[in-house]
Amino acid sequence: MVKFRKAAIDDVPAIVALLADDILGQQREDVSTPPNSAYLEAFAAIDCDPNQFLAVAVLGDEIVGCLQLTFIPGLSRLGAWRGQIESVRVSSQHRGSGLGQTIFEWAIEQCRRRGCRLVQLTTDKERADAQRFYENLGFVASHEGMKLKLVE
Repeated sequence: MVKFRKAAIDDVPAIVALLADDILGQQREDVSTPPNSAYLEAFAAIDCDPNQFLAVAVLGDEIVGCLQLTFIPGLSRLGAWRGQIESVRVSSQHRGSGLGQTIFEWAIEQCRRRGCRLVQLTTDKERADAQRFYENLGFVASHEGMKLKLVE
């Protein structure tokens, strides 16, 4: 049975490996050992922020998935909090097993527990399978997401 826990600094190499384990991730992640210091700095910032939760999904002793939850306060929608789900990855050996749905069910429940009225995510337009997966979970493509790269 999969268990979820807050990620620890020692989990960073496994998380980076998951992030790099697909076509898009291979182009933008650095799986060198020891981990690139940028990952360790990012982990430290995430870890000390009470509105961030970097989680790992564990089967036995193996990290098989990860995600980052961001809890966003806002004035719109009568001061509603939003849960932002990002950087979701399932290890290639466990894709298609239902683990992705389990991860999302867990993540959505964490958002409910924090009082969020809305859960949102972004997905790369090249990830057609992911888009179908999110739609099957009940997510609706109600907005256009846009990004501006500041550094290459």
